[in-house]
Amino acid sequence: MTQKTPGANQPVNKRRGARKDATSSKSPDFNAKGNHRQHKQGSAAPSAKGVKTKGHYKPRPKGKPGTKPKPRPQNPVIVLFNKPFDVLCQFTDEQGRQTLKDFIPIQDVYAAGRLDRDSEGLLLLTNDGQLQSRITEPKKKTDKIYWVQVEGIPSDEALKALREGVSLKDGPTLPAKVERIDEPNIWPRNPPVRERKQIPTSWLAITICEGRNRQIRRMTAHVGYPTLRLIRYKIGQWSLDEIANGDYKVLPQS
Repeated sequence: MTQKTPGANQPVNKRRGARKDATSSKSPDFNAKGNHRQHKQGSAAPSAKGVKTKGHYKPRPKGKPGTKPKPRPQNPVIVLFNKPFDVLCQFTDEQGRQTLKDFIPIQDVYAAGRLDRDSEGLLLLTNDGQLQSRITEPKKKTDKIYWVQVEGIPSDEALKALREGVSLKDGPTLPAKVERIDEPNIWPRNPPVRERKQIPTSWLAITICEGRNRQIRRMTAHVGYPTLRLIRYKIGQWSLDEIANGDYKVLPQS
């Protein structure tokens, strides 16, 4: 279907002529309404770099200058916390659920990264903002090791897919390190994991350097083996070794 152009029935020369009138004089001293433009002495014409809104030009807003990093505290520390199941990674909750405040009485420390409420294991907290940024910076690609109980016995093809990277809704994952492991010697979960008697379970050690939302659970579900229990064992150089579930360890930093 041919698109109808406004004024297509008029000759080109008439259409062009209709746009010319006394008020659209070539002189810069008249505006579109025929009124004489008032120029302040010494004022310049609007810059081409400005933003035009409703016939007026406004200068583009300049970017906010970078803020200086906060100074390090006098006594920087890292807190290694073995988070139990069903505990929120925050210090307050309006619904009365368990939070970090129920376990960690240390003031002015904040989580470096997060751990889902239904996941367990290592959570790092610190009072040093610069250190917190370094730990959570995606470009650093800090390795995180998880112990993962899955439903079923993963096939070699499934493990290969995890090692090469799988495509999730938010894009493909980076290659992961995946190994079969024996059930680790760990604390019992409260409440216990719901297992189906007719379906066996198995354990994997999965190492990733990303931090997407519920990434491990989505990865194992993608290859057909849902995660039943998820424990973060290690972040970079820090691990759960010698820290009981619900306990924490304070490491002074220089």
